Amino acid sequence: MRPRRTALVTGGSRGIGLEIARRLAEEGYDLTLTARESDALRKEAVRLSALGARVEAEPGDMAAEEDVRRIAAMHTARFGRLDALVISAGVGSAGRLAEYPIQRFDKQVSVNVRSPFLLIGELLHLLRATAELEPATGTKIIAVSSLAAFAPEPGLAAYAATKAALVALCAAVNTEESSAGVSATAICPGYVDTDMSAWIHDRIPAEEMISAADVAELALAITRLSRRAVVPHLPVLRPGAELWRG
Repeated sequence: MRPRRTALVTGGSRGIGLEIARRLAEEGYDLTLTARESDALRKEAVRLSALGARVEAEPGDMAAEEDVRRIAAMHTARFGRLDALVISAGVGSAGRLAEYPIQRFDKQVSVNVRSPFLLIGELLHLLRATAELEPATGTKIIAVSSLAAFAPEPGLAAYAATKAALVALCAAVNTEESSAGVSATAICPGYVDTDMSAWIHDRIPAEEMISAADVAELALAITRLSRRAVVPHLPVLRPGAELWRG
């Protein structure tokens, strides 16, 4: 019998991360689910367990280096393999560049760039080892970036810069690791209908936004690709005349 595949999903208590986790659980993955809000995280872990998956809830703050290292170590100890690393935790806030508080910029760099860099580094040995066990598909890193990485909007300079760095990180992983079966994809959607986008509902109604289910569908498709297909980034646009706007 084939061993069950496993995934680690950050930002897994709501929004895109939770939807990807749900689809992976339905696909037969066991999960480590992590987010800052422990109550919400454990509640969703119970729900996902009802789909037949083993789900380990591991609360942690992606801005805290010790939490990132602990989460990586706990997944390794509990499962001993990693087929998909899903990086969905992220923060963002709007503000004009000239008046933007540097502390808020530092927070976004810490969560959106530094923690993915650290988490990937901590788990590469496990991703490589699992890729050897799965010669057809290898293993996947899926990072939720943003269309702002390619088409920044006024007021989103800090967010766009960190999400562009995440795209570059995935590309760098591919140059170093894809020959060993570990590939990385940055999914880069425009505005997605989640709590994080509620601030712009006065301009873009929720029903006109990309759905979290659409992003999760793409994430699942990436896990099914052969190791011969490397997708460094994947923009997802909303319909309309200004396609390259969020």
